[in-house]
Amino acid sequence: MSTFEAAIETVLLHEGLCSDDDQDRGGRTHYGISLRFLKTLDELEQEGFLAGDVNHDGQIDVQDIQCLGRTGAIALYRAYWWAPYGYDRMVHQIIATKVFDLTVNMGAQASHRCLQRAVRAVSGLCLVEDGVLGLHTLTAVNTLNPDALLAAYRSEAASYYRLLHQPHFEKGWLNRAYA
Repeated sequence: MSTFEAAIETVLLHEGLCSDDDQDRGGRTHYGISLRFLKTLDELEQEGFLAGDVNHDGQIDVQDIQCLGRTGAIALYRAYWWAPYGYDRMVHQIIATKVFDLTVNMGAQASHRCLQRAVRAVSGLCLVEDGVLGLHTLTAVNTLNPDALLAAYRSEAASYYRLLHQPHFEKGWLNRAYA
């Protein structure tokens, strides 16, 4: 089965360190974690602070992004992008890593729909394109040739990015899709 530890380095490589692009709806990011995302975290930690309040000052603001370290970012990726979708159930690490990486960037539903389309392209199997990594999708993913599936998945992801019509980000997104 696939492991988070083998996949996280790819995500961190693609996400980079700090970014503050005024065209990025997520706002300022650090290790790919955005201020917008931190503000959605409404769970309380053991210390009584919201999970997004990294510096524990009672506010979720740009200082929390600045204080977010590599370890904290990795913990967030495991808790919110890897574990909820059970990517460890994927047999082939290269597929799990790619799906995880693209889920971080385009969201789970879009990433999983691209995966379902890739399964159809490789196998002819008609999965419901619902963006859910359910039993049928997972079974197909685990039984197909991983190299063929990866090539088809990259193509589907690139198509998804092109349809967004956001030239400012498109080159980077396409590089990520084909990586």
